[in-house]
Amino acid sequence: MASFFPGIKELPPDPLFGLKARYTADSRADKVDLGIGAYRDENGKPWILPAVRQAEAKLVASPDYNHEYLSIGGYEPFVKEAAKIILGEDSLAIKEGRIVSQQSLSGTGALHLTGLFLKTFYSGEHTIYLSKPTWANHNQIFTSVGFKVESYPYWNNETKSLDLDGFLNAIRSAPKKSVFLLHACAHNPTGLDPTQSQWTTILKELDNNNHLVLFDSAYQGFASGNLEKDGFAIRHAINDKLINSPIIICQSFAKNCGMYGERVGAVHVITPPGATGEAVAPVLRAIKSQLNKIIRSELSNPPAYGAKIVAAILSDKDLKKQWQDDLTTMSSRIIKMRHSLRDLLTNELKTPGNWDHIVNQTGMFSFTGLTPEMVARLEEKHGVYLVSSGRASVAGLNEGNINKVAQAIDEVVRSCAKPKL
Repeated sequence: MASFFPGIKELPPDPLFGLKARYTADSRADKVDLGIGAYRDENGKPWILPAVRQAEAKLVASPDYNHEYLSIGGYEPFVKEAAKIILGEDSLAIKEGRIVSQQSLSGTGALHLTGLFLKTFYSGEHTIYLSKPTWANHNQIFTSVGFKVESYPYWNNETKSLDLDGFLNAIRSAPKKSVFLLHACAHNPTGLDPTQSQWTTILKELDNNNHLVLFDSAYQGFASGNLEKDGFAIRHAINDKLINSPIIICQSFAKNCGMYGERVGAVHVITPPGATGEAVAPVLRAIKSQLNKIIRSELSNPPAYGAKIVAAILSDKDLKKQWQDDLTTMSSRIIKMRHSLRDLLTNELKTPGNWDHIVNQTGMFSFTGLTPEMVARLEEKHGVYLVSSGRASVAGLNEGNINKVAQAIDEVVRSCAKPKL
């Protein structure tokens, strides 16, 4: 066999799923999973959103329900409503006909599709700049399609805040027409987002240097509970014409609809302001045809079930209202857990260090500031699992385990070499 695949080597497990495997194998009854990026309810169980349950019932009961193939471009009601959610009902891009949308395999598939498209057709630099740190899969996705990957400063570990100066300097020093990937909200892994004024500064600097902006939007509505607030950066860039080059948005409904395994996502390509309607239509048709070609060669056509569920939610007034209530439920519980953990560490346990960054961050994740040594001790001694970088999924906390987690963090901070927290 080796003669057919010379030089092939076994790779180590994916760090996140390797972590999950160790957690599953752990026999301790009080173990805690703060690694996997999936929402859990107050009992630590997966939660099917009420809006999703209602949409599923409505879909299955409809007289035209079937499992036929979708078109290569995906389920049209889904991509149309998805664009409205991310851009807003009053979006200039929609009104001016400057958008083309394609269904994808959730956010990961959207990013991979975008990478393949840009590698073939983008006339600028085939270098993509990722935040330092970023979601680990970003690097794998873009290197796999032939992009050179660089990074821009983002997290200042000393202050637990945004390194805005480093970010802006990287934008200025990057070759013109490079690609910059931005987390639209709820930055993964830090949970740290720019303020609205910082977003304005960042976007203007990107435009000044003629870079192509790629937004990864995986948590809209899940971060704050408010779709408009979580869509600010994207809408600001487009509606206020801060970016005068194309904008690409990779959108996922895995988190905000709890549709993790159904792989519901979309890519939206926005052409620059100026040409509208029929003037830009030939370019949009060409882009759509090339996106279709990639989809056809990779998966033939996108999966239907999840897209139909999400489309039902977004296009039905009552289901959409229920979904927005569900977003509030999830985001509010996570915010509550952030404050509870911070208060336990600061006020009750007097854990060394300042822990305010836990409540200043947003979304599913917190960059705790714990070192790899501390994280390893948490897992071995306490059965508390999180990523070695110190990133914790706050969604895994609940009233039943938060005291244990706080006490475990306190113990490892006091036992290990103390960084400046």
